[in-house]
Amino acid sequence: MPRSSPALSRVFAVALLAASLASGAARADALDDVQKAGVLRVAITLDYPPFGSVDASMNPQGYDVEFANLMAAALGVKAELVRVTAQTKIPTMATRKADLLLNIGRNEERAKVVDFTQPYAPYYIGVFGPVDQKATGVADLAGKKIAVTRGTLEDQLLTKMAPPDAAVQRYEDHSNTISAFLSGQADLMSVGNIVAAAIMEKNPPRRPEQKFLLMNSPVCAAVTKGEPRLLERVNAAIGDIKKNGRLGTMATQWLRQPLPENF
Repeated sequence: MPRSSPALSRVFAVALLAASLASGAARADALDDVQKAGVLRVAITLDYPPFGSVDASMNPQGYDVEFANLMAAALGVKAELVRVTAQTKIPTMATRKADLLLNIGRNEERAKVVDFTQPYAPYYIGVFGPVDQKATGVADLAGKKIAVTRGTLEDQLLTKMAPPDAAVQRYEDHSNTISAFLSGQADLMSVGNIVAAAIMEKNPPRRPEQKFLLMNSPVCAAVTKGEPRLLERVNAAIGDIKKNGRLGTMATQWLRQPLPENF
């Protein structure tokens, strides 16, 4: 029987309650709010290179940072980055502390709170480990320690799929998940392919190679549920940067790979 995550369930319960309260109150349209303020508040994680991180001067950088600025420019406003963690993404949108959420995978629970845009980055989730660790499927996780970031799709998949005697080690952010793997505190880790590639580029002593695939999950953005005008404008802006080649250039620069054909 699949195991559930009480902490994750509580997060979604709070988010759904906040969304219900927000939808019941009289309020202006989100797109009107953004254009009146001249600012698009974009929820973004900055501990997840190459999507989001900070440079030596603590300036935000990455694929998502560039994407946020492009979406704001398409609306004729400036981007204001709202820093979130994997656990606070959905509650931040439910309480309308941001207008647009980046780097989110689709699932049924999240779809109760947010509406997803078309994908803007390729992504798949896998289990990675050093060459001396053998694992070709979830059954091979038995007895192993697997590092994962709490509240992510990776966490949800492992919660449902991992054998009962697998030790799923949950960390509060991606940096700690990666550090746990690199330091040997975990045998394996579950992250996205692009994140694993970014780690390998740094050539650490403990290099993560892909063991097996858990899910193909293209990266989407999202708006709070019930904001069709803002959703339509963001989707149109994504379509434009796909057509004009800007998104492909970003993929090559930040993700070190071209966009898949017909993406």
